[in-house]
Amino acid sequence: MGKLVEYGYICDALAGKKGQEIVGIGLGELGSLLDVFILVTGNSELHMKALMEAAQEAMEHKGLTVRLEGENSPNWRLLDGGDVAVHVFSRKGRDFYKVEKLWGDAEILNYQYKE
Repeated sequence: MGKLVEYGYICDALAGKKGQEIVGIGLGELGSLLDVFILVTGNSELHMKALMEAAQEAMEHKGLTVRLEGENSPNWRLLDGGDVAVHVFSRKGRDFYKVEKLWGDAEILNYQYKE
């Protein structure tokens, strides 16, 4: 859970923008190039954009260089911060890609917002 906790600030930023179903997936033990995936669902394209901006701002504030992919996709967008990647999905995209199931052997942490 160490690496997942290390990136909790991203989950906090997503929760602050009302991101839904925030999940962290620890990949480091599985020999992945990344340490952590963070998944979040938005309820509209505008909401997905706000989630992307919140995550990007939080990551850059911590000194990460962020690369964006799929900025105009209605179903899935990605922020790549090197050791951490944030996947922003629409409901349709989250149901279609089922990323949690692809990494079934990984440590999965459902984020709980703490005020």
